[in-house]
Amino acid sequence: MPHYLSQAELDRTAPAETAAFRSPVPTQIVSNGEYNPLPQTREQQRVEARIKEMADQLGRRHGMSRRSFLASSAGMAAAFLAMNEVFGSVFDVAPAEAAEPGVAKARADAMASQFIVDVQTHFVRDDFKQDGLLGLAQYAKQHWNPAITNENDLYRYKFENYVKEVFVDSDTKVALLSGAPFDDQTWDLLSNDQIVAGRAAINRTAGSRRMLAHTVFTPKKGDWMAEVDRAIATLKPDSWKGYTIGDPLFPSKLGTYWRLDDEKLMYPFYEKAVKSGINTICIHKGLLPADYQTSWPEVWKYATVEDLPKAAKDWPKLNFVIYHGALRPFQESPDASLAEFEKTGRIQWATDLAEIPSKYGVKNVYGEIGTAFATCAVSNPRFAAAFIGTLVRGLGTDRVLWGTDSVWYGSPQWQIEAMRRLEIPEDMRKAHKFAALGSADGRTKTAIFSGNASRLYNINVKAALGAITTDKLAAIRAEYVAAGGERSNARFGYVARSA
Repeated sequence: MPHYLSQAELDRTAPAETAAFRSPVPTQIVSNGEYNPLPQTREQQRVEARIKEMADQLGRRHGMSRRSFLASSAGMAAAFLAMNEVFGSVFDVAPAEAAEPGVAKARADAMASQFIVDVQTHFVRDDFKQDGLLGLAQYAKQHWNPAITNENDLYRYKFENYVKEVFVDSDTKVALLSGAPFDDQTWDLLSNDQIVAGRAAINRTAGSRRMLAHTVFTPKKGDWMAEVDRAIATLKPDSWKGYTIGDPLFPSKLGTYWRLDDEKLMYPFYEKAVKSGINTICIHKGLLPADYQTSWPEVWKYATVEDLPKAAKDWPKLNFVIYHGALRPFQESPDASLAEFEKTGRIQWATDLAEIPSKYGVKNVYGEIGTAFATCAVSNPRFAAAFIGTLVRGLGTDRVLWGTDSVWYGSPQWQIEAMRRLEIPEDMRKAHKFAALGSADGRTKTAIFSGNASRLYNINVKAALGAITTDKLAAIRAEYVAAGGERSNARFGYVARSA
């Protein structure tokens, strides 16, 4: 996503692709350009040092260079072992996966066929000229993925690299292509027509249904309802995407923020959505800085979920999918949020979202985890466990969706592995009545990775897997692996510049 960092803030960042250590799991926070990246913490420095140490020690045992080891399944396992050493036992990983040749690969091969539907992915149009977007790679490299390269080239955010990062370098099987609205249209990532063209190109090339498409709707901007009518008639999106805050870069000067429960503005749109059968409404919420009340005056309330209960109750035939789990914290370390959670049992705005079904008796509210999970999984995995536990406890196992916000953070494989291995610590489960997340292919994680999205998007999992395992993209991936292709471990964004 484009950045709204000032020049002074940009001067304190570096390209994630070149400035950060190329770890299988990012060892620094990578900004997607919507916030200023935090410096690497002492804990993250310890994780990075331990990963390097294991790569040098174990790489030789595997007959690999450091770079090849870090790109391998064993290197991925080593990264989670290092995180457990520093943050406590949160990830399910055995020492043998890193130490013994073949153990991690066998696990990875066994999991490679897992059906994963990523409901939030992005790339930019070919004529996109805003070089500020490159800050994403800079931030990601410093904070999350030191292996990123070519961070000064917008190619990394475009179609060809998207296909490689999402469908070749990760276990993602189906991806939903999204967009975003901006007051300055030169920042538009993709038009609605281009999103649908991307869906057609991928599915035509693959010979299967690998790509889904959003149509971005923009209340209060021009004749937006005419665009809705056109989308229903000609674009036929799989679902809708909206930003209640309007422009996600800056508090909108054009006043393009709106509420889900605005009967006059929104209900005619909902009526069209229901009638068309395109009944899933995806909404960006949360992700505001700590000083949101002053930096986003008059706008910040539109990023909360206070407008959701009435809309969900009034429109039971619609599915409201709240992106990023409505997590408010954005520009600060998760440490303070974890401390608050352990004291109060609440996470700002995410808990509000999770409580809507029980408070209002609705069953059509969902949470997508997106950037919220990406950031806390690498900076404070215990908070990641609290975040996922909160959503699952409140919304239910069948209403939490997998999304990564890729390709801003490079290949989503590290996020997939983090979720596969994540477990809520026993003390947290007891204190907050969380259920265990279970194994990577157990009921809860299978529902999050694909089951819930498959239900919303009418995907027959068995039939889809049958088509996907023999399609063109599967053949490309197999050829790539056979030729010795390695995951780049690259992240694309901004990281804090080293002192």
